Amino acid sequence: MISSESAYRDRPRQGTAVRLRPRASVLLGLASLVGIVGFCWPLLIHGQAGTNLAHSADAPWIFIAVLPLLLAVVLSELAEGSLDAKAIALLGILAACGAALRVPSPGVAGFEPVFFLLIPAGRVLGRGFGFVLGAITIAASALITGGVGPWLPFQMFGAAWMGFGAGCLPPARGRFEILMLAGYAAVAGLAYGTLINLWFWPFGAGTTTSFSFVPGSGFAHNLHSFVFFDLTTSLGFDIPRALTNGVLVLVLGRPVLAALRRASRRAAFDVPVTYG
Repeated sequence: MISSESAYRDRPRQGTAVRLRPRASVLLGLASLVGIVGFCWPLLIHGQAGTNLAHSADAPWIFIAVLPLLLAVVLSELAEGSLDAKAIALLGILAACGAALRVPSPGVAGFEPVFFLLIPAGRVLGRGFGFVLGAITIAASALITGGVGPWLPFQMFGAAWMGFGAGCLPPARGRFEILMLAGYAAVAGLAYGTLINLWFWPFGAGTTTSFSFVPGSGFAHNLHSFVFFDLTTSLGFDIPRALTNGVLVLVLGRPVLAALRRASRRAAFDVPVTYG
């Protein structure tokens, strides 16, 4: 007799519930590589290049590249039995809930609860699930709020890495787990703002300011300019985002984690199969 559900119910709930399969790991690595190249290629512009280029040219191609990779991750997990139809339904529900959270608060003063669900979902359901959920949530919320633009694929990667990172946190339980997730949520909120600045800064800071990107001027000079740009232009948004996510995890993290763990027991999330 197969008793996979009872085996999962009895296993320790200290870490993520899902192992990332080798095929999915490769696909997520490729997707992340696309994101890293998209963020960083402007930093490799040589000194004689013009700075009036913008991500409006490459963003559609990045978006087109990442969508089939996300679909391939889901299909590979379905083929290997790590996900089933119930898990896919849960992915859609969580993405819809996350997108709905963005409607009343589209980044006003940094208040962005859209990221809150990514933290417990990545923690409970795994790194791959968190990555895909982050990207889909931002894409869906952009369609709802009319926030489609060259920034969209970069926001998708930022949220995807946030969900992925939540699944990489070490084992913990009880109050310490909540405190760890809240701390991660705050740090991830700050890191997300820094990433979004990175895609915007080479083309949006002008060419005559003290924090402008200067092609060919060297890594150290441009890194100093970027840090100055980040600290002086976006902390007013990044700090409220970090506080919002941290406080939401502290207040709502425990019941959300419990609900996700109950839901995961009814879907195939790498549940060990035992015979008896």
